[in-house]
Amino acid sequence: MSSLPEMPCRELVEVITDYLEDALPADDRARFEAHLHECGPCRDYVEQFREVIAASGRLAPEDVPPETRDELARAFRAWSQGP
Repeated sequence: MSSLPEMPCRELVEVITDYLEDALPADDRARFEAHLHECGPCRDYVEQFREVIAASGRLAPEDVPPETRDELARAFRAWSQGP
């Protein structure tokens, strides 16, 4: 049994980009992968995320209009604050 704390689904969603970019610290990567091993819906989510990335290619920050970036940031802040 690992001494690392479990990673809840919500945290996984928040760090998926770092995971896919291999930017998570080793302990968090281990927690992420342990969670994936146990959680089918999160495995599906990660696979869907990978498929979207593959389908859309690379998008540079300067390719996104400032108003779209602002709208996305507002939506993420609202989501991360919860109900």
